Amino acid sequence: MFSNYLIGLREGLEASLVVCILIAYLVKTDRRDALKPIWIGIGVAVLIAMGFGCALEFGSQELTFEAQEALGGSLSIVAVGLVTWMVFWMRRTARHLKTELHGKLDAALAMGTGALVATAFLAVGREGLETALFVWASVHAASDGTPRPLVGVALGLATAVFLGWLFYRGALKINLAKFFTWTGAMLVVVAAGVLAYGFHDLQEADWVPGLMNLAFDISGTIPPDSWYGTLLKGVFNFQPDPTVLQITVWLLYLIPTLALFFAPVGFASGKGKVKTPDEQGSRPSKAPQA
Repeated sequence: MFSNYLIGLREGLEASLVVCILIAYLVKTDRRDALKPIWIGIGVAVLIAMGFGCALEFGSQELTFEAQEALGGSLSIVAVGLVTWMVFWMRRTARHLKTELHGKLDAALAMGTGALVATAFLAVGREGLETALFVWASVHAASDGTPRPLVGVALGLATAVFLGWLFYRGALKINLAKFFTWTGAMLVVVAAGVLAYGFHDLQEADWVPGLMNLAFDISGTIPPDSWYGTLLKGVFNFQPDPTVLQITVWLLYLIPTLALFFAPVGFASGKGKVKTPDEQGSRPSKAPQA
């Protein structure tokens, strides 16, 4: 349940902050006439995200068991790829997210109502579709026959909306860089479990071999139906009898991804960027030696 709460909180707060930045900028610049198109774009984005989630859930129920497992495994891998890209992107852009959105909004204001609707839709819609896909994959992986995973997601989203409202009202100051760094790292851990479970689904669909090749089996020590077994599954998508492939995939994803994510220079932080010739040429050169 905690992992699903984290997903709802992290993804929901990202979308909430985007909405707050857009609305606050229009109010501050006395462009309240543009609020209606912005809310229309946000509403359409939310509806499409919800429709996408419902299509995944109810559409998959009509499939055979093998097809369900193949679909679940494939979408889990896609979801992990999207979320991994998202956490790295947010890690690099959190410091200047507001400036970037303000620039897009200024351009949309100059173009008219349709551009405002499109700007809000694209800003929130991407987050909504990513959230719907990853939530579906995570709930599918952590499903224990109870509504707890969905309750966790709902509580996370509700918390995100509340924090976003506080942020808009000025009652809450958030260090976005630190927040997205640490929640991003926790989300990488959750994604590792979803990825491993996705490959297990592909094994059950007979797309990938090795279903009976277990790495270990500690079901007697940590029963899946025990409170601590349920807790481990809910937080880390832990499975007491994983296959060798699951453990391999989990390690090959988690260790390099966290190493890159916390790297002080390079891809994760955006530092150490190679300068283009134009950037190099813009720097004043030293006077030639006589």
